[in-house]
Amino acid sequence: MAETLPYMHSSGLVSKILDKIKEAKTPDRFSQDFLGTVLGFSSGSAKPFIPLAKRIGLISSDGTPTALYRRFRSSEAESRSAMAAAIRSGYAPLYKRNEYAHRLEKRSLEGLVREITGMEEGNSALRGIVGTFEQLKKYADFDADPSIVSNDEEVHPGSGGASSEGENSGGSLQEQVAARPALQFGYTININLPDSNDITVFNAIFKSMKEHLL
Repeated sequence: MAETLPYMHSSGLVSKILDKIKEAKTPDRFSQDFLGTVLGFSSGSAKPFIPLAKRIGLISSDGTPTALYRRFRSSEAESRSAMAAAIRSGYAPLYKRNEYAHRLEKRSLEGLVREITGMEEGNSALRGIVGTFEQLKKYADFDADPSIVSNDEEVHPGSGGASSEGENSGGSLQEQVAARPALQFGYTININLPDSNDITVFNAIFKSMKEHLL
């Protein structure tokens, strides 16, 4: 079964947008407005960057920047390690066939992409996939330690996010426990009352409930 791979037709924009991401403050949500107004890419050819970023794990499905996004904006070592992780995730079908897909020459990479996607040679989408992959590779170090994490951020694979930029995600265990609301319980009691017109019977029942249950 043919696989799909992320790409932009205007793959040359990938590096330009990534450079701006490094310069700009991390947004609460990476939207088309942020892409156009803050980063300066308002053209229609730049819009596919958001689906691409979601596929490689830089932003979540709702547009929230992920821990990987913040790592990409961090130190050079973390940034290149983060991009390598993003590429391996977003182009997982390539790496299932060849764990050194990033080392392939362009012609060999095209052949691998064609094999996975079923695309014909010369297909514009095929060129887009290869071009996008090649652009992303410029920002990655596939030999870097994938566990590199900044001092104020802990990354949990698959978590889909972390604390806001510049904030510590936790505090001590005692502080976290103290911040939790107190545990509370509730219960419901069902009583089948007797079929009686004698008020003293009901008074006796409710008096017993007050003494033994309340």
